[in-house]
Amino acid sequence: MRLGLFERYLTLWVALCIGAGIMLGSLVPGPFQVVGAATVAQVNLPVAILVWLMIVPMLLKIDPAALREVGQHWRGIATTVGVNWLVKPFSMALLGWLFIGHMFRPWLPAGQVDSYIAGLILLAAAPCTAMVFVWSSLVDGEPHFTLSQVALNDSIMVVAFAPIVGLLLGMSSISVPWDTLLLSVVLYIVVPVIIAQLWRRACLVAGGPAALARTLRRFAPVSLVALLLTLLLLFGLQGTEIVHQPLVILLLAIPITLQVYCNAGLAYWLNRRLGVEWCVAGPSALIGASNFFELAVATAIVLFGFQSGAALATVVGVLVEVPVMLSVVRVVRSSRGWYERGAGVRGGVLADDRGR
Repeated sequence: MRLGLFERYLTLWVALCIGAGIMLGSLVPGPFQVVGAATVAQVNLPVAILVWLMIVPMLLKIDPAALREVGQHWRGIATTVGVNWLVKPFSMALLGWLFIGHMFRPWLPAGQVDSYIAGLILLAAAPCTAMVFVWSSLVDGEPHFTLSQVALNDSIMVVAFAPIVGLLLGMSSISVPWDTLLLSVVLYIVVPVIIAQLWRRACLVAGGPAALARTLRRFAPVSLVALLLTLLLLFGLQGTEIVHQPLVILLLAIPITLQVYCNAGLAYWLNRRLGVEWCVAGPSALIGASNFFELAVATAIVLFGFQSGAALATVVGVLVEVPVMLSVVRVVRSSRGWYERGAGVRGGVLADDRGR
């Protein structure tokens, strides 16, 4: 699988949307204010629709039956789950406290520092669901491992996302609106999962795997277009502040980039120590470092608003996602020889399997 046109140039599209949003928000602010005010019970309706369009087509790829295959690659699964849920959210919070809360504080708007940290926490609180299939393919990953790992992560996300976010926001002395947070989980995780699985089942009943594959191809661009429209709206509402403080985006990108490299490296190293095959260790490292930025953007808007620092921080995550993850892909591919010279692996075959 290769990156499609939208995925390959995602950073460019995001940059163009940032520029267009800032320009349109300055020239014709009225429509943006109307859309931003279209809120019912703390939920912005246009954003809710866009988020479903972002997430549901991605979740169509997930086959719950893949959970039966978890035991086949249990070392890689255990490593990835540990990094995704026990390390990554907490390491991002630590980097946020260190860089945004202390080192970079003098160069950031004082009233937004806590909000930026909240955005970073939301960004790292759940692993990616869709783009990891592309990353896995680019490192010749074991497809059954990738599918079962993503299915397992989605199951964990339903119950773990809100407690992790609530805990880390509380530790950061940031007020946690639990009712709004739980509403976000229902709207942006539970409901899309149900819709996607019903849709997936209908496709399979109507035309089998071929019908599902056609549907996935047809709706693949929808997710990214919806994401870009959300960013256009977001920057149309807060672009003026960004124009006056362009350094903020660069400073927010630093902890995001560091956490990707640190968590990818940790997952890759642990897999090598455990004697996991390279074709499993590659996608494990990429999934371990990935962020579900679509969910993060949506939750930040619901919890803190369009014009919040939290929303901006999650958007910076989108901006750096593709170039940083592609660099991880290159590192994984170029280090295959080193990996397979590890004590537990020879030529991609587990050492203890050779004696059988």
